[in-house]
Parts: sequence; C-alpha cells; structure tokens
Amino acid sequence: MSYQVSRDGQLYGPYTLEDLQRYVASGNVLATDLAKSDDMTDWLPVSQLLGAAGAAIPVPPAPAYAAPGAYAVPIVPYPDPPNLNWGLLLLIDILTCGFFQVIWNIILSAWAKKIQPNSKALVFYIVGTILVFANFGSSFGNALAAMHHEPLHKNYLGSLLAIAAWVVRLIARFSMLGTLEQHYNGPEPIGLRLNPVLTFFFGGIYFQYKLNQINEIKQALRYRGTL
Repeated sequence: MSYQVSRDGQLYGPYTLEDLQRYVASGNVLATDLAKSDDMTDWLPVSQLLGAAGAAIPVPPAPAYAAPGAYAVPIVPYPDPPNLNWGLLLLIDILTCGFFQVIWNIILSAWAKKIQPNSKALVFYIVGTILVFANFGSSFGNALAAMHHEPLHKNYLGSLLAIAAWVVRLIARFSMLGTLEQHYNGPEPIGLRLNPVLTFFFGGIYFQYKLNQINEIKQALRYRGTL
C-alpha cells in the first residue's frame, strides 16, 4: 500500500511504509507530517501510521547547528525533466550532424545534477564535449586539405582524441542511467527501468524518450491531485 505525505499544503509521494521509515530516519519526512492512503478517509501523523502498522519509528539525526524546532532536511519539489519531444530532438540532431545532441546531453546532465547532487554525469559529459571539440580542431587541417584536393596527413592525435571522447561519453551515458534510476526509484518512486543496450546505442535520445514519459506521468498525478 502506498501513502501520500502532506506538509504545509504540499503533497509528496506516493511512499510505501518502508519508504516512510527510511525517510523519517533520514529526516526527509517528519514523524509529525500527515499521511494518507487511498483507502483512508482521514490524514494521520506519520508516527501514528507507522505505530499502527507495527513498524519501528526511527529517530532522525539531529542537525549539529539547527535552531530549536527547525527541520533537519526539508522536502522540496524536484524540478521536472526537460521536456523537448524526443522525435524533435532526433530531427535537430540529424540536421546539426550530432552537435545539438552534444549540447543537449549537457543540459540533461545539469538538470540531473539538481535532482541527484551526487551525480557525476555532468562532469563526464563536459569532459567528453571538450574532447569532441579538441578532436574537431586537430582534424581541421586535414578537412581543409581535402577541400583543396591536397594529400592528407596521418593524424594520430585526432585518432586518440576521438577514442577518448567516445569512451568518456559512453561512461557519461551509463552514469546518467544510474542517476535517473536512482532518483526515480527513490525520492520520486516512479519505478523507472532503463535498457543498457538502448542506452549504449542511443544515449540522450533514449533518455529523452523516457523523460517525456515521466513528464506525462507527473502531469497526470498533478491532475489527480496526488503530486
């Protein structure tokens, strides 16, 4: 059974009893917050709900320098994912020969950093982007030579940069996969599952497809008044 949590007129969840125990222990949910399931007619304090279910009521850690009565870790609404349609993203990506996708990956990972501050995807995408442009710069001479029908020179540096960019961006993809699954199976328990094979081949396009679905789910929950 899942429960909604209410604090100061804001609704959060849904959470299971195990989630409530964990979030009370971390301070994200207060024992005095109100909770209610679809089967309940009245809102009850979380402490009463856990006690009635026979679940232990954990004691949240006290903040070192918090004023008396202050919340240890306040609940804040998480920003919605960027909602550019994945089909439009694919079209722009094709028209820009993949360069727009490079920028969009940074936008996605910057948003992911807001919902999961421990995410490393943004760092990997930035490094991968730097390597992409460094490779482009190192190959610029050969591009000019090809335009003027001049002989091409071996570009070992460009080859190394291209391999490094591919590896770092692949690491960034799977770091992003971990970030999204961690968040949408924890703080916002939507039950997201991402396919590693599709992540490998399609990366940001695949992520955006899933994020479009998440936005639809969140809009439906808002319409029903449960988010």
